[in-house]
Amino acid sequence: MPKQTLSVLPQPFTIHSLDGDSAIPANVLQSPLFFLGKTEDELSIVIPSNVDVDSLDSDEGWRALELLGPLHLSMVGIMAQIGAVLAAVKVSIFVVSTFETDFFLVKDNKLADATKALKNAGYTVLEGK
Repeated sequence: MPKQTLSVLPQPFTIHSLDGDSAIPANVLQSPLFFLGKTEDELSIVIPSNVDVDSLDSDEGWRALELLGPLHLSMVGIMAQIGAVLAAVKVSIFVVSTFETDFFLVKDNKLADATKALKNAGYTVLEGK
């Protein structure tokens, strides 16, 4: 199987943590791109940094590499292979997924290392979109 193509999204992202019983803020739902994860204890929101969220904790300065799809749910090992490339160059990731694709978030100060490593491993990385 040929290596996939990733696209660096132009905007920075922030990861927010809220109480598990918190409502999803209305401005989050109005954003063109956001990700939600919920357990009994926590509501996590990943959203472009220009969207204000009143959260218990947050981590700013993330950039997203979108794995261009659509990918089929039956495809095996894509996330593990990309994760291994990034782990080898000491780049931490925060991954969120949709039905058709995955997004690999890396800290902004590690974006150049991540894109270089992915290109060296045979992936196509589109920048400056």
